[in-house]
Amino acid sequence: MYTEFLECLTSFMDKEDIKANEPMSKHTSFRVGGPARVFLTVRSEEILRKVLIILQEKNLSYFVLGNGSNLLVSDLGYEGVIVYLGEEFAGIEVTETYIKAGAAAFLGRVARKALEEELTGLEFAAGIPGSLGGGVVMNAGAYGGELSQVVTKVRAMNPQGEVIVLEKDDLMLGYRTSVFKHKPYIILEVFMELQKGNKKDISAKMEEYTKARVEKQPLEYPSAGSTFKRPEGYFAGKLIMDAGLRGYRVGGAQVSEKHCGFVINKDNATATDIKTLMQDVAKEVKTQFGVELEPEVIWLGE
Repeated sequence: MYTEFLECLTSFMDKEDIKANEPMSKHTSFRVGGPARVFLTVRSEEILRKVLIILQEKNLSYFVLGNGSNLLVSDLGYEGVIVYLGEEFAGIEVTETYIKAGAAAFLGRVARKALEEELTGLEFAAGIPGSLGGGVVMNAGAYGGELSQVVTKVRAMNPQGEVIVLEKDDLMLGYRTSVFKHKPYIILEVFMELQKGNKKDISAKMEEYTKARVEKQPLEYPSAGSTFKRPEGYFAGKLIMDAGLRGYRVGGAQVSEKHCGFVINKDNATATDIKTLMQDVAKEVKTQFGVELEPEVIWLGE
């Protein structure tokens, strides 16, 4: 099946954009994960459409990869196709107070472009290490801001290769969720509306958030940022700290001593180390406080 699939791809994709058994540790912020059976770098909407049609015809599993900053891939890898949108999907256009940006644009880069144009509303996103598309999927946010506050619509592609436009009401943007968590649409472009602001004030706020991140978060170690969603009425990091789990380790994985809401790859951790640690933490918090911790991190593979 995969031999036929790869043969089909070579008729319209460059060979360097088709990789077999690509280590996912190279593509995730945790720096762990075994090989993906097939790893595709897609460089146009037309190529994406053709890829999706063939995936449907062959009934092959696939996963759309952003910046890998919220992903934990099994040590055994992923027995499917990784679809990665290339830099051709990373353009940013500004018209007055409106920004149109490709799904592969880094959130930090979009925020800096807003700063250049003296637009306020994306300061919170300056230090989030993900792509814009991935950010919309989980309605990324920090410091009281989130993408739902600025996103107005999204262009996407469905599994049949058809381009659709989703207006804001269709996006179902909530706390760390969106319609893209429930329907297999691939985000192509994101449209945002910001407000005119003072460049000095915007820059100062971004610097304030950056300073807070450096002081409070274990940025020196590979991680996926906040590991668990915020339980209603609680903070995951405080629950983990109060459970006595600061510094708790499984193999090379550790609950950060700097910020208990982060699980870090302290010393050549495996995906199994990280997953086991997350399960241990959730179980202990449930036992001590009766609170369910739900992972923000997506698990991929067996």
